[in-house]
Amino acid sequence: MTLLKKVAFVLTIIAVSSCKETKKTASENVLEAQTTLKKEKTMNILFVLTSHDKLGDTGKKTGFWVEEFANPYYTLLDQGAHITIATPKGGAAPIDPSSDAPDAATEATKRFDNDPEAKAHIANTKVLADMNPDDFDAVFYPGGHGPLWDLANDATSIALIEKFNSQEKPIAFVCHAPAALKGVKNADGTPLVKGKKVTGFTNTEEAAVGLTDVVPFLVEDMLAEKGGIYSKKADWAGYAIQDGHLITGQNPASSELVAEKLLESLK
Repeated sequence: MTLLKKVAFVLTIIAVSSCKETKKTASENVLEAQTTLKKEKTMNILFVLTSHDKLGDTGKKTGFWVEEFANPYYTLLDQGAHITIATPKGGAAPIDPSSDAPDAATEATKRFDNDPEAKAHIANTKVLADMNPDDFDAVFYPGGHGPLWDLANDATSIALIEKFNSQEKPIAFVCHAPAALKGVKNADGTPLVKGKKVTGFTNTEEAAVGLTDVVPFLVEDMLAEKGGIYSKKADWAGYAIQDGHLITGQNPASSELVAEKLLESLK
């Protein structure tokens, strides 16, 4: 082989090697960009709380249950979610006094008690009518007895859930919050829960807290009457069930399970 040919051969090998290295680097850059984009993707979640604070005609106060807000709030927040909190009336969302008592405390409620930023959000919720489902990836309704009186019949809330449902985005509820599904329908006019696996606060749990004759309706009965395939576990046991993009939880102990299913649905 002549010297000229040898030089040409070496230059060819160098060029091919360089080309391969360039392709590899470009491929790696694409993967890195995709990974960065995935990490930077924000989950926008709407939390809808009650504005109702009167427990029927008892003269006592109600509202939302702190654990059912706090546990999902931190479960999702710690995973990078951006959370917006809204109520029918806007402004301060009422906290059920019973849920703020020492015997109802959990790690999540203790964290909330020492979180001025979260408390400020609760004291200054957005007006539900101003919320656009297109701006969010999912919606979550914490319970407490309040939703039985306002969210169950709130036209704005009903329309909002129907929009999320039509967009096939996750819609999640825990404890008494499935009350908000009472008037929600599918596009064909049938109840949204008809034929769906659901759960919610049980009749026996309501009896245990002595409010069977105080609440406007029982969550378990309503879900069954609307055609939902209702199931439950023992009173106060954690239990959550998912059917498509509909997620429901039985009681306060189920709040984390609901949040985990919601988080998984958004991945």
